[in-house]
Amino acid sequence: MRSLPVYIIAARRTAIGRIGGLHRLRRVEDLAAPVVEAVLKDAGVEASEVDEIIVGNCTAGDNPARLIALASGLPVTAMATTIDQQCASGLEAILAAARRIAAGEAEIVVAGGVESLSTAPWRIAKPRNLFQTPHFIRPEPTGAVPMAEHVPHISCEKLALRLGITRAEQDAWTFISHRKAAEAREARHFVGEIVPLRATTEEARDQSAVGPDADDLADLEPIAGEMGTLTAGNISALHDGAAFVLVVSEAEWERRGRPPALRPVVNAALGVEPGLEAEAPIAAVQKLYSRLNGLDRSAISLFELSEAAAVQAIALGRQLGLDEAAINPEGGAVVRGHPLGAAGAVLVTRLFSRLIRNEAARGARYGVAALGANGGLGLAALFERT
Repeated sequence: MRSLPVYIIAARRTAIGRIGGLHRLRRVEDLAAPVVEAVLKDAGVEASEVDEIIVGNCTAGDNPARLIALASGLPVTAMATTIDQQCASGLEAILAAARRIAAGEAEIVVAGGVESLSTAPWRIAKPRNLFQTPHFIRPEPTGAVPMAEHVPHISCEKLALRLGITRAEQDAWTFISHRKAAEAREARHFVGEIVPLRATTEEARDQSAVGPDADDLADLEPIAGEMGTLTAGNISALHDGAAFVLVVSEAEWERRGRPPALRPVVNAALGVEPGLEAEAPIAAVQKLYSRLNGLDRSAISLFELSEAAAVQAIALGRQLGLDEAAINPEGGAVVRGHPLGAAGAVLVTRLFSRLIRNEAARGARYGVAALGANGGLGLAALFERT
């Protein structure tokens, strides 16, 4: 198996904030520009050297990549591309940057994602006539499949039922995830990762990082009625945030002294039935396994999964026979929240922190970023520390 001649040499993100919370007045460029600037500074790269910026975003419109490029001081000649693949947008942006460089079309690309649901424009359907009251467009797709079948929580309930994953197991996973995140925060593992947008304590920690009490989780009402297993406590909520990496060619990596880096090795993307979208990231990892070409899957010691609910993380471990300690070892989306277009880039930033920055995890060499996306899409990518 041969990795692409492409290197991720820096990765940063904002703290993840609740909608209407930490980043309530910040537009996408306000969130993203400081992170892009931090990534360039970390790598010792001048903004004028960047060939392109590729940004995952789902709600802003008007090609936010260009707005971010200009706000970050990138040259006006730099190409700016926005990708909307829903929750997979940020990871796809990074993989697109790797492909661009591997094809010889660029040398230095900034890639990642950003979502500011707090300031996103509203989408309103065009009235059929002058007297019709406009109505908001729902985020779920319409078509032959009933709307309810597309709701991620319904899909997660189906997954829990199929695999026999109980409410107690999901609450336990959530409680432990909060504890892991708290321990990582106390150990200052997020210090080199999060870019505080202001010099305050709240800007340096994810807004959802205060863990619930186990009894509090048990007291929450199920979302889907008495027989449901999902609650507001064991699912991930939509949030605001940004995450970016710097991707360079092999020539640029060598010219800069071969700094510690992540290399994209192989990725897998697929679709499943929209009503089964909770299973998409698991299917994507299974497809990725089929492409390892000689690498023993036991060599992969870290899995960063952006879970829509705790049941997905449990199912990933159960279906693939993984050690649960290898999945989101410092907490996942049920802890920090889910910033749509930035979610996949957050995963890669987490891998960078674990495999490059974190001394305790230096023995690990391979990590996987995986997530599902609205409509039944799954994306998984394997990265190698070099």
